[in-house]
Amino acid sequence: FDVLAAATFPQSYCTAMYALKERGRLLPGERVLVLGAGGGVGLAMVQVAKALGAVVLAAASTGDKRERAERAGADEAIGYDGLKDAARAWGVDVAVDPVGGELSEQALRGLREGGRLLVVGFASGVIARLPANQVLLRNRAVVGVDWGAWSMGHAMENRAMLEGLLAMPGIVPAAPEVRPLAEAGRAMDDLLERRVTGKIVLVPSS
Repeated sequence: FDVLAAATFPQSYCTAMYALKERGRLLPGERVLVLGAGGGVGLAMVQVAKALGAVVLAAASTGDKRERAERAGADEAIGYDGLKDAARAWGVDVAVDPVGGELSEQALRGLREGGRLLVVGFASGVIARLPANQVLLRNRAVVGVDWGAWSMGHAMENRAMLEGLLAMPGIVPAAPEVRPLAEAGRAMDDLLERRVTGKIVLVPSS
């Protein structure tokens, strides 16, 4: 892939691998729910989960984002209405949550016995307050994922992870949206309002 796609690769894909393999202990054949599946991290989660042998249910807010998640390899893509019931019907083992807000609790309640909710971020701007009884019931777990902090103290392991990702079949970052650096403020607003599919790369004027 080209240099612009390469610029987006480490943060999204190393976060995905660290989340799913190290923190989520994902096993081949398990079922993964990815929230925010149309974003940069979400799309990486879809690809990495598939490469690790999982079955992937992608959830995203718009039809365009769901279509993009399916192109990335998701087995099925859904909206957020009825998320808990859809997760239960699927028998979700691992839910990946970079969104936060009310969707976090729905994802938690949708997990099967022994399921893991991976807290990756709060793109919605709302930090969820999760009911502890839903963790106790059915032996669920809520697991924090901070790849950035981990990578600072594990440089060699992180390099090995990155090299492994580059060698995995099916790992192809989507072409990012390219904008001039002068539009950084507008780009940030679009990210905060969740109007972006995938990643944005800012390029200085020549």
